[in-house]
Amino acid sequence: MRKNDEFELEITALSDEGLGIGKLDGFVWFVKGTLPGDTALCLAMKLKKNYGFARVKTLLKPSPERVTPRCAVEQRCGGCQLQALSYEAELRFKANKVREDLLRIGEVPAERLDAVTEAIVGMEEPSRYRNKAQVPFAAGEDGRPVAGFYAARSHRVIPWLDCDIGAKENARILEVLLAFTERFGIAPYDEESGRGLLRHALIRKSRATKSYMLCLIVNGKELPHWEALLQALQAADSEDARLETLVLNTNTRRDNVILGDTVRTLYGRGYIEDSIGDIRFRISPHSFYQVNPVQTEAMYGAALEFAALGGNETVWDLYCGIGTISLFLAQQAKKVYGVEIVPAAIRDAKENAKRNGIANAEFFTGAAEEVLPAWQREHPAQYIDVITVDPPRKGCDETALRTMVELAPKRIVYVSCNPSTLARDIKYLRANGYELTRVRPVDNFPRTMHVETVCLMSRVEEK
Repeated sequence: MRKNDEFELEITALSDEGLGIGKLDGFVWFVKGTLPGDTALCLAMKLKKNYGFARVKTLLKPSPERVTPRCAVEQRCGGCQLQALSYEAELRFKANKVREDLLRIGEVPAERLDAVTEAIVGMEEPSRYRNKAQVPFAAGEDGRPVAGFYAARSHRVIPWLDCDIGAKENARILEVLLAFTERFGIAPYDEESGRGLLRHALIRKSRATKSYMLCLIVNGKELPHWEALLQALQAADSEDARLETLVLNTNTRRDNVILGDTVRTLYGRGYIEDSIGDIRFRISPHSFYQVNPVQTEAMYGAALEFAALGGNETVWDLYCGIGTISLFLAQQAKKVYGVEIVPAAIRDAKENAKRNGIANAEFFTGAAEEVLPAWQREHPAQYIDVITVDPPRKGCDETALRTMVELAPKRIVYVSCNPSTLARDIKYLRANGYELTRVRPVDNFPRTMHVETVCLMSRVEEK
């Protein structure tokens, strides 16, 4: 087989990046835009020793699970990979992904998984769920500013304002912003030259208050004529989306980081507020806050359920962010300690505890593997009943895992956004005195390859 050769291929699986996978004479092919059950006439594009990449020339037989995508740019945009797959099939795929990683990487016995795995929690309506949009700007083919989303594995902007998984009001906000750039000649940022002013728009919406924050990331310190933009945005307010605050963020670096360190509030308080359950949170431009409020409530509810708190427990919440899980747990625990390495997040966590009148939550800045042992040395008689972890995609640091094992809590509740690193960490915990006793996948990111999982690890009592 050589480049540009044509061949017929049946797709049997999906890769972690959402590429269809098929085998021909023992050779593995990855084909963008295909789904399990598809049969396609493919064109070879790139060949390696044991695998290759191809594109679809003709879809000969569509998968029975294939549906019409709701988004017109889903093949070009890098945001969603599963728009053409039925939602029922998507949920099955994600549940199986969690199971296969726990079997293969975590080495959890199949009979154990069968006994402890619960049904995946999906959404009634898997669209319009994101409360956050990070929209880049660029010069279009005619030189005029455009806004949209990056193409897969690139920084090429696909012009598109109405993302199907984003808030429907975002398109109107972006239209106002584009009209402003044209009216006053505000140039979009160009990554190659480093010139231009407007880099990104960060829109964060509150489900509780139906208000939104617009943070504009600029390659400079000022935004000329911002007062005119404010008036135009306010004129476009609706019952479902009212401008709460307008913020300017300065980022003059020549890298891929979206937000810079300097933030200036142009209008409003510089933050919005939202609620998960009965807990109200303050959200600033740099705050980490889950993007799907409906599923986050289900996920944190699972974490609280798995923690099985009776009111007298001491709990540590590692990678606590702005205190979302910590404050949930504090409602039913005697004392909750949160630890996070990002100082701004801890400041938000402390403020959120104060705003909600929660006095039994305390927060520390630092690495969990350093803060926990130091606290334990100062409180040798204090037993930690439960530890919760919600790490980034890379999973837990091994030193943090070792620290948890040494502290020997009765239960460890692990909230994961990456099944493979979750499985790796569960393998470590199972080898060091803990057993997997509950698994509940939660679909926080419909139409994408991502899936969250809440697991309960219970300490095995020595006989």
